Amino acid sequence: MNPAKFRKEGAGKLLGIGQEQWAFLPNPLPPTLEITWELAERISDADRNLGELAGVARTIPNPHLLIEPFTRREAVLSSRIEGTQATLTELFSAEIGARKEGPSEAIREISNYVDALEYGLKRLKQLPVSLRLMKELHERLMKDVRGESLSPGEFRRAQNFIGPPGCKLENATYVPPPVPHMKDALDRFEKYLHESRRVLPPLVRLSLIHYQFEAIHPFWDGNGRVGRLLITLLLCSEGLLPQPLLYLSAYFERNRKEYYRLLLDISQTGNWMDWLRFFVNGVSEESRDAVARSNQLLTLRQEYREKLQAQKLPGRTLELMETLFKEPVITVAAARDRLKVTARAAQQNVDRLLQAGILREVTGRKRYRIFVAQRIIQIVEADQATKQISLFRNDG
Repeated sequence: MNPAKFRKEGAGKLLGIGQEQWAFLPNPLPPTLEITWELAERISDADRNLGELAGVARTIPNPHLLIEPFTRREAVLSSRIEGTQATLTELFSAEIGARKEGPSEAIREISNYVDALEYGLKRLKQLPVSLRLMKELHERLMKDVRGESLSPGEFRRAQNFIGPPGCKLENATYVPPPVPHMKDALDRFEKYLHESRRVLPPLVRLSLIHYQFEAIHPFWDGNGRVGRLLITLLLCSEGLLPQPLLYLSAYFERNRKEYYRLLLDISQTGNWMDWLRFFVNGVSEESRDAVARSNQLLTLRQEYREKLQAQKLPGRTLELMETLFKEPVITVAAARDRLKVTARAAQQNVDRLLQAGILREVTGRKRYRIFVAQRIIQIVEADQATKQISLFRNDG
């Protein structure tokens, strides 16, 4: 790590850890901030857009129609930032056991992210966001995947660093604090999480927390994913959202170089303002996107209901259609389990949805066939929903 790039105005201090080797220790939160009127207006916009999304979450009759596909989209995109490549269709197919060969390494990593997120949301009922919860999330995130040997569920016991593949510590882009200092930094970090006197706007506070966690980098692996999980958990635990519908991984993934650059720039120069603008802009963009995506899904659901009712199809067919908004990939066996009917009855209901154009068979096989609700997948998976409305309206 090049000490010349770290100015005295940075957000912490350099520590010598060996001959010409350095690590960075971030200062305790909060920093001294001078929020300009321009930034205050951006924060206000983000609050307003987040509030609109919260309104959607409170008014929909069954929020799980949106929560489950949004959760899985977040898992795919957060994992993609770390180089794990898979699609939503592949993830949903694995979840219903449609892959005869079993889930791939990539799918296991993404499934672990879903499991960690769902676990964390349930755990909030008994435990606040804390170091203990972070370790529990990490244990689930790293189960049976690469990095499993690197102490899942435990903070690191030796020095780690960030840099291009194959680099050594002395050539690293960033070196987080050594273990003794890391422990002290984590203790102060947790105190800030639980601080009752909160003078900063909630979204500003969230942006500081995300930086601080990544700067401390307390795990051998999985720090980026745990840090992004914490954003969602804090949005819910601090009452900013009633349901987990906002995720920033899509925004971070679209702006990956800028995301990493701004985090590093805080450490090197103390430039909090550009990071705060970036973060609240992400909240605004992704809140608007989630509202648009939610409205598209709810409109499509109503379209499908009217279509099936006009054909006077049985209630079981409508029931199966409803389940597709939570899990848009299905097999006949999965339909049988969802409806609790015979295999023959399940096949009949799947066939009705095929004839209605709601499902499409994607394998071309006669056995072990997989059916996908393509329009639902497109809405959930689109890069930015607000730019894709015409596509969904024209899709047959």
